[in-house]
Amino acid sequence: MRYILMMHGTKAGVGTYRAWSEQDRQSHMAVLKQINKELNESGEFVATEGLVSPDQAKLVRGERDGLPITDGIFPESKEFLLGYWIVDVETPERAYAIAGRISAAPGPGGAPTNMPMEVRQIVSRPPEQP
Repeated sequence: MRYILMMHGTKAGVGTYRAWSEQDRQSHMAVLKQINKELNESGEFVATEGLVSPDQAKLVRGERDGLPITDGIFPESKEFLLGYWIVDVETPERAYAIAGRISAAPGPGGAPTNMPMEVRQIVSRPPEQP
């Protein structure tokens, strides 16, 4: 079963992260890289990506005159998607365990960040019939 593990944050949280010491940022990223390495070795890793901040996002709804209709940027968003992992695991509990490890990656002084992680199963379609 494939799951997407989505890391959510706030504008204030991102600002706080940017204020972390270089050592704290490196420690945080080292843990995430180690988790990714372990997921690769176990065959559970599919993908991971970080996203730019929402001040660079656009909402697209339909088209007008052949062009996409876009709506502003949303720096006032209370919470937004920071990045995601896609994993292929045997049980939902395994996906939750991985999300818990990511959420607990260290922040300043080594304390867990406890970043919110949304875990959702990816819906797979049955194979097309010839």
